[in-house]
Formats: sequence, structure tokens, C-alpha cells
Amino acid sequence: MHRDYADLLKLIRVTPDRRHAMQAFVDALWPALNKTGVSWMGFYLRSGPDELTLGPRRDKPACSPIGLHGACGQALISKKPLVVRDVAELGAGYIACDPMDQSEIVIPLLDENGDCWGVFDADSHEIGAFTNADADGLTALLREAELTK
Repeated sequence: MHRDYADLLKLIRVTPDRRHAMQAFVDALWPALNKTGVSWMGFYLRSGPDELTLGPRRDKPACSPIGLHGACGQALISKKPLVVRDVAELGAGYIACDPMDQSEIVIPLLDENGDCWGVFDADSHEIGAFTNADADGLTALLREAELTK
């Protein structure tokens, strides 16, 4: 599904407090992206050497804490966006917070030193809901919100 990320740029607000910036980000994007098949979106924050803890999100709870063996951990470790066409392809490494999720996209969040402090994660109940264009669009929005470099 095509998503117009250029149009979403006008919704982004910059705030110096990271937690407020993350909440503002998901609150701004949720109404638009939910209409395009996104079933959940939120942030996972590095909380230890092998652990991520749930941060601001929309619109339901999710697993927390989680290990680094799932899609979020893979994107955090590689420091590269991860587009998962079908979560079944992840096998035993997949962390299923919602059994209805079929696809996922994870964008790593980098600080000014290039260290990954967390990830932005979005899920869909549809297989193939995300593409590399979504990875590029979401990364641009996260940069605009000053949540990644």
C-alpha cells in the first residue's frame, strides 16, 4: 500500500525531550497510518545489553521487555531498517505480541555518535504491508523529529 510520507512531514513536531518527541511522533502518525493497514506502532528503547523495553506507542500494549533475538533486536544490532514481508519467515526468533500480525517494519534510532539507542516498530495484520519505500519514508520522518541521525 502506498503511503504519502511527504504529506506526513507537516505533522512532525520537534521537542527537546526525547520521550515527549516519541509520544508526539506516534500520536501524529497513528491516525494516518492506521488507515493504511498499520495495526500498531511504537518505540522500543535499549534498557540493557540484551534487552529492549517498550516506550511510547499506539494503540495497544505490546510485549515488554523483549530480547534482541526478534526483528527489533536485529534492526538495533545491524543499525539498518528491517522490512519483514511475512513474520512467519522469522521462525523461532519472532516475538509475537499480537498473533494477528503478519508483517513488520523496524527503523533503528541512532544518536550523534552512531550508537543505536532504540527502534521504531510498526506492525500490520497484512502480509507484505511494508516496503523499502516505507523504510525510507519513516526514516525521513524520524530524522525530521530529531529521533535519529
